Amino acid sequence: MTKTNAMDRYNPRDAEPRWQKVWDEEGSFAASESADKPKYYVLEMFPYPSGRIHMGHVRNYTMGDVIARYKRARGFNVLHPMGWDAFGMPAENAAIERGVHPRDWTYENIATMRRQLKSMGLSLDWERELATCDPAYYRHEQEMFLDFLKAGLVERKVSTVNWDPVDNTVLANEQVIDGRGWRSGALVEKRELAQWFLKITDYADELLSALDGLDRWPEKVRLMQKNWIGRSEGMRFSFALRDAGGTALDERLTVYTTRHDTIFGATFCALSADHPIVKRLAEESAELAAFRRECAALGTSEETIERAEKKGVPLGLYADHPFREGVRIPVYAANFVLMGYGEGAIFGCPGHDQRDLDFARKYGLPVIPVVAPKDADPASVEIADEAYVEHEGETVQLINSDFLDGMSVAEAKEEIATRMEAMGIGERTVNFRLRDWGVSRQRYWGCPIPVIRCPACGVVPVPKAELPVTLPDDVTFDKPGNPLDHHPTWKHVSCPSCGGAAERETDTFDTFVDSAWYFARFCSPHSDRPVDAQAGAYWMPVDQYIGGVEHAILHLLYSRFFIRAMSRTGHLAIDEPFAGLFTQGMVCHETYRDAGGRWLYPSEVVKDETGAHHAETGEPVTVGSVESMSKSKRNTVDPEAIIAEFGADTARWFMLSDTPPERDIEWTEAGAEGAYRFTQRFWRVVGDIVRHAVPVGTPAPEAFGDPALKARRAAHRALDAVGADIEGLRFNRAIARIYELANTLLSILQEAGDAPADDLRWALREAGELLVRMANPMIPHLTEECWTLLGHEGLLAAASWPEADPALLVDDTVTIAVQVNGKRRDEITVAKGASQADIEALAMALDNVRRAIGDKAVRKVIVVPDRIVNVVAA
Repeated sequence: MTKTNAMDRYNPRDAEPRWQKVWDEEGSFAASESADKPKYYVLEMFPYPSGRIHMGHVRNYTMGDVIARYKRARGFNVLHPMGWDAFGMPAENAAIERGVHPRDWTYENIATMRRQLKSMGLSLDWERELATCDPAYYRHEQEMFLDFLKAGLVERKVSTVNWDPVDNTVLANEQVIDGRGWRSGALVEKRELAQWFLKITDYADELLSALDGLDRWPEKVRLMQKNWIGRSEGMRFSFALRDAGGTALDERLTVYTTRHDTIFGATFCALSADHPIVKRLAEESAELAAFRRECAALGTSEETIERAEKKGVPLGLYADHPFREGVRIPVYAANFVLMGYGEGAIFGCPGHDQRDLDFARKYGLPVIPVVAPKDADPASVEIADEAYVEHEGETVQLINSDFLDGMSVAEAKEEIATRMEAMGIGERTVNFRLRDWGVSRQRYWGCPIPVIRCPACGVVPVPKAELPVTLPDDVTFDKPGNPLDHHPTWKHVSCPSCGGAAERETDTFDTFVDSAWYFARFCSPHSDRPVDAQAGAYWMPVDQYIGGVEHAILHLLYSRFFIRAMSRTGHLAIDEPFAGLFTQGMVCHETYRDAGGRWLYPSEVVKDETGAHHAETGEPVTVGSVESMSKSKRNTVDPEAIIAEFGADTARWFMLSDTPPERDIEWTEAGAEGAYRFTQRFWRVVGDIVRHAVPVGTPAPEAFGDPALKARRAAHRALDAVGADIEGLRFNRAIARIYELANTLLSILQEAGDAPADDLRWALREAGELLVRMANPMIPHLTEECWTLLGHEGLLAAASWPEADPALLVDDTVTIAVQVNGKRRDEITVAKGASQADIEALAMALDNVRRAIGDKAVRKVIVVPDRIVNVVAA
């Protein structure tokens, strides 16, 4: 390794690729199972290969890399892998728009992004790299699906889905925007399709209760998952039905509710447009059929349905109130009731639910308040434009509720439940908001679902010996819908059971399936099994998982289920995939528009004292708000350009500095330039230390003077604090401490002059080496260069983390304020535990104290050891 001239400016363009090559040649970051070291598995959520990394990637992967390098230095056997979430619609869209094969587009993007990520100097084990679109990966996904099917964790059933009539595919709720398909813009329809489901609801209770044990997860994420699972305890009961003429019907209407205490406030019942009763009646009613079509256009997104105007159609049916003789409640089809939750039917209590109130006001239905504050006069309680919903902890009572009057909500629920069960019309029920996971997608670029449909035998699993079922290469995208459906040969096969003509399943897996277990595959990416048992037992669970909060629900929940399913089928022996979770903030930037309102990239804008201008035309530019970087608003900064200009360490340093990692960070050009200036200052400080310090290996002197002790204390205290900050993921605080130590050492060097004492020369080498070692996880290239400059032969990447000297962490002096008649006049620094006589003598010798006393007589001197001295004079 070449020595570097300390007088040169640090040149990242030369140093960074050179050190990356050395790390690669040395295999510095390769991981293998070892009983000699404790393991540590750190993982950032793997990227979709869009073609370019963005600043969010830089922040995410830098955080993970700091942890990986630190834990490696602390003696852990670290697994830090990288892969690609490579299936999905963007590749298929590129095939349509550019006339390229999705596979070629994907692998070209992977090659580009791999090069970009490597330029960041990440300590990744690239030998474990995987791509979910590789048959070597998805053959194991298919194998596990067949195991899940055998274990009863898979079901094929008809369900209501969002259907894009132009793209001819199912859309997730997130892909429906204002009732239209996100890509085609077509009005989305509700359709009933046979879909494959993974039975995540089998684990609903366990997934919920286990959240309490995930104490290294953010509380907000655990709460989001709890709400998504949505466990509720309520009543499932049924109403007797009558027709418009009052004739009792044989059919009953079953509902589910968590607020059976409000039954006396019921003034209507509402059914989903997809409820069997509504479907049957729509066959005879054009109005109802049209209403069902209108509801279908809303899609299945709960958020969209919640925002829509509440509408309904009377069905000509009436429900008998179970506790009020002769009271009949009108029954409607309504657009705000989902078939997928509960029974697809509710009773409406408009006094205490805003949706119900909006509906009741629209159709002139009665509003009966039945819950009120404990001290309220029932006769004076009225409902205006807002439903009354009690707040948590508020004491309330039931009113206008016959035998429930005066009871609390809990008492009323218990009374109604007991009576309904005695009447034989209801039962206490636990319900979940969570639905089974529909994994069927009508697209080409996804993992084929390994089943065959035979007219004689039904659904037949593909024999494992025939896996993987691979995608055909010769597909065309000139027709709407799934190319696998209209491929001339691929889907036509013989039934493995009877040998007759049969067809492959042409749906492919939801890409959430691919990402629900990739972290387990990293344990043994070249194994002929999904996960090698020994490797899985050694590495799992992931000790620290890092990624955006936007994945806090689905990806994490599906992964938690998938690991349980893998354990049930013998592929793993754990329940939770991620022991620790950290969700980082977004990277933000100002937005810019030209005179025509067109969004501009930051690289197209220049600023001077007169404002912002277009870099080419000079025309004024409107500076907008600071927002998360996005392609749509073009407020993105190209990491590759930043790395080319300033170096990867500058980008890494800036991403870690100033802002707590869980919060959003604003990228500014001034901030990047400031980070670059610090890297140069860091280089100069180390260079100055090298010029004055003793040679490597010089024994420590027997004693140290004050300047040397100052340098040593500053270095060891910073080391202790930086380690604690990295452990606590407080990267910005660690950065601040490194800044402070660098400045302290620079000040000591300046005070020492050109000929520092030998003890200080030794202390400077020690402090300089500690500075370099503690900064290594953040700026690995620069610190490797500094390590060489300091005279070391081995790689800093392979060096162990230094231990702080406990004796240097303890303050052995204390600064004490000195007052005269209660007014602060000066201060003294003394040894801790100094005698009162010594403290008093030092205080009385201070010029400021003597001036404050003047001609007065000193009556007494009050000394509070290690805290304060007060001279009383009169």
